[in-house]
Amino acid sequence: MVTGAASPGSGAREGNRQGLSQYVFDALRDALRAGQYRPGDRLREEEVAHRLKVSRTPVREAFSRLLAKRLVEPASGRGLVVRRLGSAEVFELYAMREILEGAAARLSAQHGAPAEHQVLADIGQRFAAVAPEASDLAADLNHRFHDTLYASARNHYLDAALQEMQDAIALLGPTTYSVPGRHAEACREHAAIVEAVTARDADIAEQVAREHIRRSLAARVLLLHG
Repeated sequence: MVTGAASPGSGAREGNRQGLSQYVFDALRDALRAGQYRPGDRLREEEVAHRLKVSRTPVREAFSRLLAKRLVEPASGRGLVVRRLGSAEVFELYAMREILEGAAARLSAQHGAPAEHQVLADIGQRFAAVAPEASDLAADLNHRFHDTLYASARNHYLDAALQEMQDAIALLGPTTYSVPGRHAEACREHAAIVEAVTARDADIAEQVAREHIRRSLAARVLLLHG
């Protein structure tokens, strides 16, 4: 008799467990990106397990992955809390974001399809039509604008880096569109990006995209010190 051999069905059970862990991790990460969890919010195994209708084991495994990615940290009591980025981390994040967003705009100008640029323009127009006080809706459309820009860049490696960065962006807290005047400013910046990528001017596209992120950082600093 061979000892230590996997019992029938053990592989399927292991695969199902890993699938549930991935499901919980994806759900929590999506919630972070959507702003359903904000910096300082507490996550508890029991609450998450109940809401997602899973056992606590995959929740615990998903929490471990969130800890490893430094998206959460241990709370003073039980559970975890969503991390809040320090000022130095914010500047580091925006420095990298400026580089990556500029590269995305450059590659979109070079490789994006006309249909993709039209979608980008349409989202930009919807963003511009949002009432200034509807900052959460503006933030949602802004995410869609940038996701469309990333996709039109046609570069899997860049897209992977940008998607990874979205997790850190979720830790920034309130949207910069709550800063007076930022929405109108961003409308002009989005329009400049659309104009440049549509004209296939890669240099200008990168330049205006990087300026867009620099202006976003300026608004973020106002929030940090407001």
